[in-house]
Amino acid sequence: MKIYNTLTRKKEDFIPQEEGKVKMYVCGPTVYDYIHIGNARPLVVFDTFHRYLKFKGYDVDYVVNFTDIDDKIINRANEEGVPFTDITEKYIQVFMEHAHSLNLLEEETNHPRCSQHIDEIIDFVQGLMDKGAAYEAEDAVYFDVSSYAHYGELSGKKVDELRSGARISVNEAKEDPVDFALWKKQKDPNEPAWDSPWGPGRPGWHIECSVMSQSLLGTTLDIHAGGSDLEFPHHENERAQSESLHDQTFAKYWMHNGMITVSNAQGQAEKMSKSLGNFFRLIDVEKEYDLIVVRIWLLSTQYRAPINFSREVMDQAQANYNRLMNAKHEMERYLDHAPEKEMTEEETGIIDRVKGLREDFVRAMDDDLNTADGLTALYEISKIGNGQLSEANAKAAVQGVLDVYLELLEVMGIADKSKEEVLDEDVDRLIQEREEARKKKDYGRADEIRDLLQAQGIVLKDTSTGVVWERK
Repeated sequence: MKIYNTLTRKKEDFIPQEEGKVKMYVCGPTVYDYIHIGNARPLVVFDTFHRYLKFKGYDVDYVVNFTDIDDKIINRANEEGVPFTDITEKYIQVFMEHAHSLNLLEEETNHPRCSQHIDEIIDFVQGLMDKGAAYEAEDAVYFDVSSYAHYGELSGKKVDELRSGARISVNEAKEDPVDFALWKKQKDPNEPAWDSPWGPGRPGWHIECSVMSQSLLGTTLDIHAGGSDLEFPHHENERAQSESLHDQTFAKYWMHNGMITVSNAQGQAEKMSKSLGNFFRLIDVEKEYDLIVVRIWLLSTQYRAPINFSREVMDQAQANYNRLMNAKHEMERYLDHAPEKEMTEEETGIIDRVKGLREDFVRAMDDDLNTADGLTALYEISKIGNGQLSEANAKAAVQGVLDVYLELLEVMGIADKSKEEVLDEDVDRLIQEREEARKKKDYGRADEIRDLLQAQGIVLKDTSTGVVWERK
């Protein structure tokens, strides 16, 4: 398996530190607002990688943090006149609801919070000061960028250019414009603060992830991942402070997903941003699309490439999801009625074709998590399930195709949401009434009920083994 390492700017063979085990850290959300589709991309992409690593037989320690101490959180709390913890608890709860809807592998994900690691952060900062890599100033404790010779390697930035382009006020306390805060001293008595050797204060953003990852995964990670907007300064600063303290590699592989663009009124793709007002929150998107459809859309493009958001692409993702689920439901129905008999030569050929598509899937995913081609293999299997199988096929043939299909759906995290749906009593009654009308050969009433249900988004399909339904 090869993955693209941002640090080396090339694809590399993935070799974890310990055979069979992977330590992976993904930068999670700052919990001061509802997450948007840009936040969802790394969550879905790296959740899929987590699933694929498990599929390949790895034991994965998977961490996605919550940043629950930050200026944005404090500002939101002040605006609403509530403790900052009210803000963080509210948006963590909403996150967990969205995580369920996106089918993230939450039962195997560790979610540390910065507020749970304050003592470790203080020790980390003190350790940097003891090594001469940090210094105390009037307003904060800063990391001395000049003390770390490899600064800028991850992001491709040059320190001299950063320094010359910096804007720094005359009374700025730090010694160099490129130095960054490790610990911010309390300015206002209403700000949340913790005691430290440098007075009451709170951690800087970058130090939080270094400490949380170290606490849960050790001083060297196999994979550190997140959006490409975090390469600089966040990940660059994490790397600098962590390697300065521990004198060892912070992360062997760095993975970054591309940004989301949004079609403007002229049909041109623009970068999604709050300043342009073209960002979309998941709570708004899910009013029209199940978030599992968002997941399929996010996986339809290789993760490092930009991906465009529009109604057209979401409608296509919805159609693709329907196609995948229709094939699943058909094969499950065939399996209930398929006879126990020897497979024919033709059926053996179908099984071989599906095994070949499974190999195509693995090749695609082994090539830097190419989920777009992985989905293509799934679509091909769905065509086989829908077009080349029936309840007349040998049970072993249907089972063989369905087993592979379900296995790969699980790797991609594509859940069957219809299993979670419960028909309203009125809808259920209409379906039963239609069945009775058909038995009585009252086809006018049967068609009338069918049209009524279709207007409610319930599509009925009459099959040789009974009526099945699905939502549009």
